[in-house]
Amino acid sequence: MKFLVDAQLPVRLARFLRDSGYDTIHTRDLVKQNATPDNEINTISIRENRILITKDADFVNSFLTINQPYKLLLITTGNINNSELENIFSINLQSLIELLKQYSYIEMSRENIIVHQ
Repeated sequence: MKFLVDAQLPVRLARFLRDSGYDTIHTRDLVKQNATPDNEINTISIRENRILITKDADFVNSFLTINQPYKLLLITTGNINNSELENIFSINLQSLIELLKQYSYIEMSRENIIVHQ
């Protein structure tokens, strides 16, 4: 399973996922870094079968209208510090992985994981 972490989320999250054994890049790793346009992020996601992790609702719209990116994990925690975000991922990572094997659009808040079908 491969991930692409969007610009609104910390590089630390990408590092956590890499350390957990997942092929993960952050938009800062891309040629245009955090200035990479959404359509290019979608293209990379599809070409490399990377699940996009983002807080950006624009990707929800593109997923629902043109089925891009490849798969989507929307983070709806609001403002959260990096340690709290990493803790939420640590607690929920195995559940997220299992759900992402079956579903293409998942939302994670501080309290819930929501599967969108």
